Amino acid sequence: MQPLIAEQRLFSGSADRFLAGLGEFRDFGRATERLVDAEIPYYVNEFWTAGQRRSHSIHEISYRACFKAQLPEFFISRLTRPGATVFDPFMGRGTTLVQAALMNRRAFGNDINPLSVLLTRPRLAPMTLGQIRETLRSVNWSKGKIKRSDLLAFYNPKTLIKLEALRTWIRERSPPSAAEVDPAVDWIRMVALSRLSGHSPGFFSGRSLPPNQAVSVKAQLRINEKLGVEPPERDVEELILRKSKSLLRDGCVAQRSEPSLHAGVAWAVPGIVDESVDLVVTSPPFLDIVQYAADNWLRCWFAGIDPSAVAIDAHRTTEAWTEMVRAVMQEQARLVRPGGYVAFEVGEVRNGSVLLEQLVWQAAEGLPFERLGVMVNRQQFTKTANCWGIVNGSKGTNTNRIVLLQRL
Repeated sequence: MQPLIAEQRLFSGSADRFLAGLGEFRDFGRATERLVDAEIPYYVNEFWTAGQRRSHSIHEISYRACFKAQLPEFFISRLTRPGATVFDPFMGRGTTLVQAALMNRRAFGNDINPLSVLLTRPRLAPMTLGQIRETLRSVNWSKGKIKRSDLLAFYNPKTLIKLEALRTWIRERSPPSAAEVDPAVDWIRMVALSRLSGHSPGFFSGRSLPPNQAVSVKAQLRINEKLGVEPPERDVEELILRKSKSLLRDGCVAQRSEPSLHAGVAWAVPGIVDESVDLVVTSPPFLDIVQYAADNWLRCWFAGIDPSAVAIDAHRTTEAWTEMVRAVMQEQARLVRPGGYVAFEVGEVRNGSVLLEQLVWQAAEGLPFERLGVMVNRQQFTKTANCWGIVNGSKGTNTNRIVLLQRL
């Protein structure tokens, strides 16, 4: 699939022109509904496609609770020009940054989870399958030793030995904290992190849950018992090359400018200077819905990260969540240039009983932003997943809610 990058449309630098364009938008056959609720203007339509696998192939790294690349693409193409700086303070797997780089924008990002840098940075540099293949030849696959027998719940002993050899080799060549990294080693680590566990032979593990979260050892043992199988041996090198080929089938990011990536809290990113950002596209954790540390424990093991040292917030009350969002908005007020934009995406939680976009609207009150409105991207699901009896998308609709702000 070729990358879906729109032409410049609706762009003028004027918020009024952009909002007028939203009102006239009907690319998918529907007219935009404009509603007002508690003085918040809503713009409701299908603003980007719901189709699966419609974005650039290099985005296809699994991560829990990530939005589609079409979301940042919509705002980047309409609210910035090539060379502009796009920032995501909750970058996750790096969707906003990778899309920005594909569109010839400067990519700035931050996340409290250090895995985010490891998953994002390699895809922001040029890479070829030949470089990856040549670099993998230097791995001594026999050098590994099983250090955690509990991981045999996921891996065949021969596979686990190879994974330990790969971990040692990566640590020697490009440790996570290194100031400079070997781009090919960085890429190999990123791909390996994405292949640790999953539900098909394309992963290093035996059959497990989908790859955007790692189940516990006890849960994996139950899965093995239910299926009546032991983890089969996998060819680690071949699977890394296969996934790399898939990621690069649409090409890679061309080298244009160095990204600026940071690991820390979203409300204080001192490594980025004042008024240097043209557009923020981001999505924060939604209350306590997703347990990032629990989902990523296996990736943390492979990367040598202590998950207990990653202070990821889980906000159990709307008051605490709103307070966090306001602190983040205050930092965006420092970073975004006058006239720049913030697109702050939230989803539906607690069966729609909590409207997070209204809390974001409230959190921005009194800050140097004009609150333009809330976009609701309403779509019909094109795919229903059913894994181990869990049905996703049974209601048949999906919405992204994006609070739009412009820096005064």
